[in-house]
Amino acid sequence: MITQGVKITARCDDCGGVLILDVGQYIDHGQLWWGTEGACTACPNGWCEQDTGGATPEEIRNALLAEHGPAQLHLADDESSLVPVLRVLREILHLPLGQARVMAGALQETGLVGTLVEMELIADKLQRRSVATTIETSTN
Repeated sequence: MITQGVKITARCDDCGGVLILDVGQYIDHGQLWWGTEGACTACPNGWCEQDTGGATPEEIRNALLAEHGPAQLHLADDESSLVPVLRVLREILHLPLGQARVMAGALQETGLVGTLVEMELIADKLQRRSVATTIETSTN
């Protein structure tokens, strides 16, 4: 299972104290999940939330990108058929065909950019359809 997370602080809505947030994304059983946990250091305010199937909330994505930097997914072979790429993008992202074509073209030309977990999920699904990819991170 691949996972990426970050701890951030915010102001507690209940008491004004320091709220510690632990946010992240992970892949479980071939699906992208996101989660967030929060606990106030000064009062009993706390929660845990996770979900899958939809887009990760922007505040979680932005925190991951700010902490870990973006990952860029590339096709390893410029001559790869885009048919399996289209299928994977439509399956994972629930895109209409036109949007999937635009995204597949971007993947073929410049690569796709997102969180490491997002790019790992797409790379895994592409590999299962015999499409080789590479992932670059800011630490590569």
